Amino acid sequence: MIDEPTTTKTQAQPAPARRGRPVGDREGRRSALLEAAMRVIAEEGFAAASLRRVAQRAGVSTGAVTYSFANKEAMLTAVIESQFDRFDTLLDVELSPQGVRAMFERWLEMCRADEGGEWVSGFQLLAYARHDPVLADIYQRRNARFRAAAAEMLARGQERGWVRTDVPADLLADQLTAMGDGWMILLPIEPERFGPARVSALLDATMALIAPPGTRKAADDSRPRG
Repeated sequence: MIDEPTTTKTQAQPAPARRGRPVGDREGRRSALLEAAMRVIAEEGFAAASLRRVAQRAGVSTGAVTYSFANKEAMLTAVIESQFDRFDTLLDVELSPQGVRAMFERWLEMCRADEGGEWVSGFQLLAYARHDPVLADIYQRRNARFRAAAAEMLARGQERGWVRTDVPADLLADQLTAMGDGWMILLPIEPERFGPARVSALLDATMALIAPPGTRKAADDSRPRG
């Protein structure tokens, strides 16, 4: 069980809390609270993300937060699930070399546009999950689902001849998702290494990794045409 911290930081000036029973769009209100939680974790640290601090950051009463989340653990669970929901959208591409390239290009774009600190908060939650079975189970379950979907995409590419067959699709999926995770870690720290020209080269290299040995057809076919 995750304990509420007894002290909180106050780096950002909270909006005045609105008292009373929450009203309005429930999903919109929930999304706003998740965003507030991610920002608190990213900017102030995991320990600061109490229900009270998240309420202050969102500009609502603590009761408005407990209306959506029974406790801190439920809130953090929802944060992790929402992050994986975004990852799942990466798989919504056509089954082709161009589609796989687009998937990784969108992955980098999502990292670059991380104004709310979603990935930074995710790193902190992932580190904490090592010691929390409930959170660890979410990471294991959602990671497994994403990898399985990616492996299925690559297996179908193998059947169609544009993905190498000398490496099993599930191992390719592990390698490619690990590579994407590495970009996600490095991009906020070394943004200068992810300029347009280098990103294009990284995407070319990615496609070369999955192309059948001795060919560059998949990589060449996936490259955007001018």
